Amino acid sequence: MVFNLTRPLALSAMLLVASCSFVDEKLLPPLTGDQAPSKTATAAPATTEKAAMASDLAATQSAPPAMAPETVSRFKLPTVTAAPSTGTVVGQRVEALRGDLKALQARINQSSAQFEQIEASTTATSQRYHGTMAAINTRLQIGTTKGNPILINQWNEAQGDLEKIAGDVSEMNSLANNVSSEAGEVGYLLESVQAAFDLSGAIEEDHRQLTVLEDETSRTSVLANRLLNQLSNDISRQTSYVGAERVNLTDTSTAIKNGGFLGSSAGSRAYLKNTAKADAADDSRQALVIIRFDRDDVAYEQALYDAVSRAMQERPQSNFDVVSIAPLQGNIAANQAKSVRNAERVLKSLTDMGLPASRVNLSSTANAEVTTSEVHIYVR
Repeated sequence: MVFNLTRPLALSAMLLVASCSFVDEKLLPPLTGDQAPSKTATAAPATTEKAAMASDLAATQSAPPAMAPETVSRFKLPTVTAAPSTGTVVGQRVEALRGDLKALQARINQSSAQFEQIEASTTATSQRYHGTMAAINTRLQIGTTKGNPILINQWNEAQGDLEKIAGDVSEMNSLANNVSSEAGEVGYLLESVQAAFDLSGAIEEDHRQLTVLEDETSRTSVLANRLLNQLSNDISRQTSYVGAERVNLTDTSTAIKNGGFLGSSAGSRAYLKNTAKADAADDSRQALVIIRFDRDDVAYEQALYDAVSRAMQERPQSNFDVVSIAPLQGNIAANQAKSVRNAERVLKSLTDMGLPASRVNLSSTANAEVTTSEVHIYVR
């Protein structure tokens, strides 16, 4: 069997910017014991100016603090303009339509507020999640003990935060259904307002009020659909994000059990040191599966599943060794990294099949006689 797989790595960085402030020493009073100079004709204007500045400063200090500007929602709806009743049949129709628009706007405003609350919750939870994952990855990068309970607790916290984000996505789905219904009602209301222009028995004031109502209903429709589009985009983006992070959590769980990322833990380095020059084919055991990653997109999982299933039927308590083998030619460092990624992919395939990660041991080696990355699976 032959397979090839790569997995990109991601880097993140943070930049902190500091600011400084300066004071003009010319504004400070002189610290001397000399008497104040006598008043002169030229000093009088300066004294008057200082008195005026002191008066302005006192007035400023006594004035109430300025109010912070009110935060404006991205989906702020236009206010429905009130107008006196004309007493005509069309005027009564205008009043009914105006009441319908007010009721719809109240519901849309409520949906908009709920959406912004969900967004704020998702943002806070995502920041906490990434902070926890950064702490875990930092410790795993330098290596730690296998199954470190501190990292396990942090992993559980990160998983809880990720599930909370998934819950927010579920709330956004429900909210999107409501907003879709509200946007449809606004569209129907706009058609009703436009149809009212054709009613008989109207006066000029009725048509003026209908024109204002049509404009406000049209803007309400635009904003309702904008809210719906924003919800749809966020749902799609967050759904993909949660799916990708669940895979990341699975990989991180494996690394915690092994005490570090494959190839970086003390156990992996010791294995590499002892077997880097050894021929993997010299292993006295018979490999259950040998996977050669010499071409792209080779489906190996079915054959792997069949082999592991047979082994589990014969020996239900079997454990497995997954050994990645890198060729000692060309760019050795790149070959080693590729081999490690292949082994991690095979491990993920095994755990996805239901095999507990605790029953799988990972290791890596290099071999001068192989020409492409290989992964050998042994039963023990």
